[in-house]
Amino acid sequence: MRALLFIVPLALTIYAFIDCLNTSEEDTKHLPKIAWVFIILLFWIVGPVVWLVAGKARRNAATGTGPSSWQRGRRQQWVAPDDNPDFLKSLKDDKEARKAEAEAEAESRKAEKAEKAEAEEELKRRNGGTGPDDKTPPTS
Repeated sequence: MRALLFIVPLALTIYAFIDCLNTSEEDTKHLPKIAWVFIILLFWIVGPVVWLVAGKARRNAATGTGPSSWQRGRRQQWVAPDDNPDFLKSLKDDKEARKAEAEAEAESRKAEKAEKAEAEEELKRRNGGTGPDDKTPPTS
């Protein structure tokens, strides 16, 4: 019996604390949410009772504006990735970025090959090979 004198207020405090944390800032009455958390935790028996009576804006279930409809209104609908325009746009952007990167890499390779061919041609000219400026025809 003595255990109930400890367990019931503890359970009430835990319930009120979790309820306060799950309540949005717009639905708290009279004080900011953080103040209600301190009241619940500091005033062990009175705090949870005051929270349950006066701290939260309660709505009548008959009006249809209970917590379930509030949650439905605030919750975003889940959209499959193939129907999500943001996801599809990100895929398109990634594809364009990879394509631009591949084109830049191809241009870089092409420029390297041209530089290499030009360097080989210059080397041949210096070593006595034929080049475009030579006046004598090559001997075979």
